[in-house]
Amino acid sequence: MATADWSRKTGDAPEGLRRQWRADRALRPAMRSPGRPDPSRVVQRQFWRLIATGVTSAEAAIAVGVSVPVGARWFRHAGGMPPISLAEPTGRYLTFEEREEIAILRAQGHGVREIARRLGRNPGTISRELRRNAATRGGKQEYRATVAQWKAQQAAKRPKTAKLATNDRLREYVQERLAGTVRRVDGTVVTGPTPPSWKGLNKPHRADRRWATAWSPEQIAHRLTIDFPDDESMRISHEAIYQSLFIEGRGALKRELVACLRTGRALRKPRARSQNKPQGHVTADVVISQRPAEADDRAVPGHWEGDLIIGTGRSAIGTIVERSSRSTLLVHLPRLEGWGEQPAVKNGPALGGYGAEAMSTALTASMTRLPEQLRKTLTWDRGKEMSGHAQFALKTRTKVFFADPHSPWQRPTNENTNGLLRQYLPKGTDLSRWSAEDLEAIALTLNNRPRKVLGWKTPAEVFAEQLRSTQQTGVASTG
Repeated sequence: MATADWSRKTGDAPEGLRRQWRADRALRPAMRSPGRPDPSRVVQRQFWRLIATGVTSAEAAIAVGVSVPVGARWFRHAGGMPPISLAEPTGRYLTFEEREEIAILRAQGHGVREIARRLGRNPGTISRELRRNAATRGGKQEYRATVAQWKAQQAAKRPKTAKLATNDRLREYVQERLAGTVRRVDGTVVTGPTPPSWKGLNKPHRADRRWATAWSPEQIAHRLTIDFPDDESMRISHEAIYQSLFIEGRGALKRELVACLRTGRALRKPRARSQNKPQGHVTADVVISQRPAEADDRAVPGHWEGDLIIGTGRSAIGTIVERSSRSTLLVHLPRLEGWGEQPAVKNGPALGGYGAEAMSTALTASMTRLPEQLRKTLTWDRGKEMSGHAQFALKTRTKVFFADPHSPWQRPTNENTNGLLRQYLPKGTDLSRWSAEDLEAIALTLNNRPRKVLGWKTPAEVFAEQLRSTQQTGVASTG
């Protein structure tokens, strides 16, 4: 039927041309109709290069000129990693731009040799391109650049069957180490909690997960050489295991086994994206490198460091420490009305007590009790609780600066003080139990403890000296 249909469509063509067409068709398997062909690999390379910089699939899709759903589908089907080489192809292959030029020149009636001369290509290359990659749905050859590019990309594919799909023994070994059951010493199975069914999403947030042996792909790959030292068929790289889990269509391991990985991610996350978390509240003018130099040597009072200490049930307490005197203030952050009465709403109000608005209000109340000369700057980490820093700075006239990501040593005084506070406010306890008066008593106790770095004076004594000095300076200036 297919042969008869082909003969009917090409009946007007000369026999020599039809014979050449049949020879070209015999060199490769039949191709499905592309419908609207996919964007060229040039576009796809641009997309994956942008993904590697840490942008989202939506941003990358818009940047390269494809729709957001197409970009999301590329990212999802490839498991979050580029399925093609990002290196530019050599000049041996025709580019999409050259194919567009061929289509234009062909439509203008130029011959094969003229097109080859203008492109600087061999006439045989142009002749084969026009025969093999022309559109033939109407029964006649019509050269279109998009269809030609799609056909060339399809013909260039060299699909390879995944090793785990063909080696049952290896697949069973990998699957057992990845998703095997947890057992007691006597060998009885421990079922563990019953997690919700996997729906293709990341691990549940603060909820039970499946208990499994959960070896990492790297542990599995290296253990194979120990368990099977003489069996070369029992070898696989950790990257091949990851690809079998994440790339759609590999078919070797079940997709839901990604829940057994430590991260529990449904898709791989490009490294640059994990290092480039959105922190819109931190702009170039409030990074720590812009902080005045006088804050670094601790000789001038009035420069503070701050952070949160977190307890159970989303309870928290704000801690701020003066860099020169080591004087500590504790900020009471009570839970807001309605907390715990209904399930949390995504992107809803932060009722835990340390949302941006509540944090700014409580911190402003604490800092405004100090003289203006003793509240010059405040250095915080990158937490979202300080996203209202602009309003805080406006109300208190205290400039806020943010430490670099993952750099707690840039707030050493605060980190040290938080360690001291854990004696009174241990991890894993509910910090909302303590009132503002209780926190004030803890701060008073800490501020009256002599410190070696202060020459065995207490932070309260040093801070009092700073306060008197500030007041005397103010009187002298007004006089």
